[in-house]
Amino acid sequence: MHNEPNQLLLFFEVCVLTLWCFAYFSGQHKMCHLKRKLVVSRLCPAGCASCSALNGCLSCKPRLFFHLELDGIRQRGTCLSSCPQGHYGMRSPQVNTCTSRYQRTHIGDCAFCFSDNFCTRCHQGHFLLRGKCDNSCPNGLTLMQCIPQVHCEVGEWTEWGPCIRKRRMQAYRRGEETRTRQVLQPPSVFGDPCPHVAEFRRCVIKMRQSPSRL
Repeated sequence: MHNEPNQLLLFFEVCVLTLWCFAYFSGQHKMCHLKRKLVVSRLCPAGCASCSALNGCLSCKPRLFFHLELDGIRQRGTCLSSCPQGHYGMRSPQVNTCTSRYQRTHIGDCAFCFSDNFCTRCHQGHFLLRGKCDNSCPNGLTLMQCIPQVHCEVGEWTEWGPCIRKRRMQAYRRGEETRTRQVLQPPSVFGDPCPHVAEFRRCVIKMRQSPSRL
């Protein structure tokens, strides 16, 4: 019975404090709500809209793909901006998911795919035709191997060589010196061609002193 006044006073203080915060500090309430959201997001991996400690991400933020990764004997959800190798992304109004190409048997021996029925690269020993991988080229078609585009690469210039007099030069003591550079990487069919690998410039031949003048 002696504690009833104290309990009533505590209840009154709680009520007054609640009304006071709601009436005058509604903005502070929003800040507290925002801080609580930040705490939740810090506990979740990047990109997750919601998560659990056991299963990882449960839902993703907009435009991200939901992907299940194997963690020991369990699967954990992750949220990715693009699907990993061997998977393709499927978007829907509800959720965006990463689907394994091995879940679709009609893709066959596809190494990379754009969707569940269109392959962009095949495994070795198979040939790509209209988004499908076949063991051999169909009748009427021949194998065309894609050659990567390689541009020409050249090395550094050498030092200028000795000044040598050319027969075509009429002037006395006039000559020509040369410098070159090597081709390090020849270009492919559609690559950039090599620049010139030799340069020439005119020079003056130095006179040799005769032994009698020494």
